[in-house]
Amino acid sequence: MIDLAAVPFQPTRYPGVAIHFYRSDRSSGHAAVLIRMEPGCGYPAHRHLGPEELLVLQGGFRDEQGVWRAGEYARFETGSAHAPIALDEGEACVFFAIAHEGIALFARED
Repeated sequence: MIDLAAVPFQPTRYPGVAIHFYRSDRSSGHAAVLIRMEPGCGYPAHRHLGPEELLVLQGGFRDEQGVWRAGEYARFETGSAHAPIALDEGEACVFFAIAHEGIALFARED
């Protein structure tokens, strides 16, 4: 059992979003991370440069492709894009993700 309260999450520049890196290789884009998004907060829109696999450990999130809740697995194929947002109700969304070749964030429209 993972004690999510004991994970040393680091805040990101995105409000309500924190991350913990288990592995990160900038040259290949490969990363294994835990991401925590507070209710109603989200990770910016991005495109997958390689496949990404994730397992929701707590709470849930929604994006353009559906809703994923604790215990559910999702796979996003190379070239797919989305903007995940934690569900508004309940606890923070925490998921474990493996990005095989990284992501490319979309430019913000200010």
